[in-house]
Amino acid sequence: MDNIILSGTFAFLITFFSIPIIIQVSREKKLFDEPDERKVHKMVIPTLGGLGIFGGFILALLLGAPVGSRELQYFVAAAIVIFFLGIKDDILILSAAKKFIGQLIAAGIIIKFGGVQISNMHGFMGITEMPAVASIVFTLFTIIVIVNSFNLIDGVDGLAGSLGLLTAVVFGVYFSYVGQTMYAVMALSLAGSLVGFLMYNFSPAKIFMGDTGSLLIGLINSIMVVKFINLAGNESMGLPLQSAPAIGMAILIVPLFDTLRVFGLRILDRRSPFSPDRTHVHHFLLDLGFSHKKVTLLCVSTNIAFIGLAFFLRNLGTTIVICTLMFLAFSLIAIIYYRRTKIKAAATLKLPVEEKIIKSRTILTLASETVEID
Repeated sequence: MDNIILSGTFAFLITFFSIPIIIQVSREKKLFDEPDERKVHKMVIPTLGGLGIFGGFILALLLGAPVGSRELQYFVAAAIVIFFLGIKDDILILSAAKKFIGQLIAAGIIIKFGGVQISNMHGFMGITEMPAVASIVFTLFTIIVIVNSFNLIDGVDGLAGSLGLLTAVVFGVYFSYVGQTMYAVMALSLAGSLVGFLMYNFSPAKIFMGDTGSLLIGLINSIMVVKFINLAGNESMGLPLQSAPAIGMAILIVPLFDTLRVFGLRILDRRSPFSPDRTHVHHFLLDLGFSHKKVTLLCVSTNIAFIGLAFFLRNLGTTIVICTLMFLAFSLIAIIYYRRTKIKAAATLKLPVEEKIIKSRTILTLASETVEID
């Protein structure tokens, strides 16, 4: 327990004291995130906060993990791959294809060498044990989606960091209770570094975590959720939980559901799933008039409510719980989308009379010019 607490504290201190230095260097070297029509901030802001998160997390993990933790070296190797991916994208911009290949390499390391693999669905849709190939493919898909989910939800001050802090604390508490010290140290090291970062990232943000931070949060959460499902579904563990995959999904529900929904919409629209747009849930909430702080608070509160609901319903079975979670998630996003559409329609109807006249004259002018050309 001492290792776990000290790791979290050490991670916090390293990140907290390194961020001001990173901000200063970023300003001197002009390493900013430039605002555009898709982004919600209006000023240039440093984007290398993930460097501080990575430094605090890795050092605390290496110092606090128990000696002889076999998987640790592979998790650190995968984190380093993700770190270089993120830092290059934050500074020079990386193509989606190269980023995806890097994520596959990191996922391959933790599956092949780290032993991170979902081999049992615990009754979801009647599936228990999975064939080896299906298990690898499904685990790879799960890791890639989770890694990108925190990357894509990072669009509002404090949102990705707060959700990452929530998931890290939940996983850390569980791993501590069942005696998985190495994973508990990993979770609390991430939590400590995120607390240190969030001191500078809450609205108005002084720095962003960039891809370096968001991809790292996604990678560590993908490792922890797979480990959680395997442990919680084991009856011999200190705290076995029925419907473990459903509870794991609930812990990550806000970034995970939003990513799957957006990916699906983009694919249906015959676009790359990694193509940028403004269809994320935080964009919808901003359009409804919520501030950055309120968006973050609402998303984190919703995530907590889903975790509580999944835990309460766990005895109903994995399939029923997952279907219930998905139904509620779709219902909530439908309500938000409906309200956003109504507000936009009302705003359009309330255009000033002068603006309507100008628009009408413009249309008439264009029409007359078209007639003359013909």
